[in-house]
Amino acid sequence: MSAAVLTIAVVGAECTGKTSLCRALAQARSGLWVPEYLREFVDTEHRPPMPHEQSQVIVEQIAREEAARQAAAQAGNPLVAVDSTPLATALYSTLYYCDDTLLAAAVERQRRYDLTLVTDTDLPWEPDGVQRDGPQMRAHFHALLLDLMQRHRLPFTLVQGQDDARLATALAALG
Repeated sequence: MSAAVLTIAVVGAECTGKTSLCRALAQARSGLWVPEYLREFVDTEHRPPMPHEQSQVIVEQIAREEAARQAAAQAGNPLVAVDSTPLATALYSTLYYCDDTLLAAAVERQRRYDLTLVTDTDLPWEPDGVQRDGPQMRAHFHALLLDLMQRHRLPFTLVQGQDDARLATALAALG
């Protein structure tokens, strides 16, 4: 990704504060944030994506990231915070549909972010519509995500604690 606009990936399991952290980062650094397209899909369709729709979710998420980066560059914003990435969608596709065909491209895409923040599962789990599975699945996905990040040597910073602590960790990682 471009040096002019830092692109920060915020990934994690469901209900781990990704959206709150993205908003806080964008506000703290006069940047933009890209909402998670998967959440919009679920809200609009009233269901999770089917196996054949997973790649479409990834394509749309990437398109929105690129549009935000262009808008940030034109406006002179120094940062774009991305609420989830194709890596999460690909990992969910593997977990739910036993389909790992999206994983290799998602891993390579993940390498392009300037910084990856992984949100920990230390916040209380809250049900939030169709998309939420529960605290056990959240913990399982988190473990799979950490394992995937480590196996593929994808650098990341783990953010923990309440909102202020998470933002402080993220800002420190930005330098």
